[in-house]
Amino acid sequence: MRIWDLDTPALLVDLDIVEKNIRRAADYASHYGLRIRPHTKTHKVPELARLQLDAGAAGLTVAKVGEAEVMAEVNPPQLLVAYPIIGADKLQRLVKITRRLKVTVALDSLEAAARLSSAASSASVRFGVLAELNVGMNRVGVNPGAELRDLARGIARLPALDFEGIAFYAGHIRRLDAEGLRALDSLGRLVRTAIADLRRDGFEVPVVSGGSTLTLFHSHLVDGMNEIRPGTYIFNDRNTLALGGCSLSDCAASMLVTIVSTARPGQAIIDGGSKTFSSDRLAGAGEEAGYGLVLEDHSIRFHRMSEEHGFLDLRACSRPLRIGDRLRIIPNHICTAVNLHDTLYGVRGEEVVVEWKIRARGCIR
Repeated sequence: MRIWDLDTPALLVDLDIVEKNIRRAADYASHYGLRIRPHTKTHKVPELARLQLDAGAAGLTVAKVGEAEVMAEVNPPQLLVAYPIIGADKLQRLVKITRRLKVTVALDSLEAAARLSSAASSASVRFGVLAELNVGMNRVGVNPGAELRDLARGIARLPALDFEGIAFYAGHIRRLDAEGLRALDSLGRLVRTAIADLRRDGFEVPVVSGGSTLTLFHSHLVDGMNEIRPGTYIFNDRNTLALGGCSLSDCAASMLVTIVSTARPGQAIIDGGSKTFSSDRLAGAGEEAGYGLVLEDHSIRFHRMSEEHGFLDLRACSRPLRIGDRLRIIPNHICTAVNLHDTLYGVRGEEVVVEWKIRARGCIR
């Protein structure tokens, strides 16, 4: 089947680019002696997680227990749940996974650690734990210094938990210009200090886990970090492109859509709106930047959406577009867009070669 034969909207993924992206990240990590434990929140597909593992990933990262349940099916050496797990039901589900494979949880409070410890003790299992460090994102994580040391001490005192190190996410570093490189250097100093503080308290810190897609290929500049958890890199998206984290040839995912109306001059309506693309804006840009990049003609502006309608401004378009024409659009944020779809179509050139269910779609618990 050719891509033009698919019903739309359809999520397309270029497998040649996916494989290239996986290999490049794996080779980079190997070259610099970094473990790679990719975040599966972007693709949500077990078959793609298996490709990452086969390329040398040490394990997989997830955010929610539901994602962990899906990704456990590919039998990774280990799973990192990079999210505090609060709730008795979630903890019991996580215990079941821990009976099958090694599970580590990143958390930032003794409350979360105590609940995890209680669930593990009752079930006679053990969890690894990473203390979550705030390095500038100001989302989750304790501050360096006394807060981190107190958290580590508290984790170490709790039964059925193994303190394994620290985790952080430097999502505040958005560009790799001179300012971004200075921020990476500052991050390295902060991480070194945190490790030294813990070691003075008698802790081994075998895992120092961080990284992001935007900083992926500069991870070796963060002194002390020995594990990276990129997610978006497998597909990339318009945000990654706009922020300098990839080139257009690294963007594997696009939405195939159909023009359904040209009733208004200078405008076309496509059969995909916020239920297809998500309503995420382009990072660092105003509303005029729109919701995606039209591959067939970059001058077309995808500037407005309702639930099922996408509005295209054709005034600068270099060719006529008609009802029934197909277009491919790279979304601003691929992670949220993937979560809106049931199926992913793997393509090579214009041929559809595989159809995968997005098994971890909607796994928000």
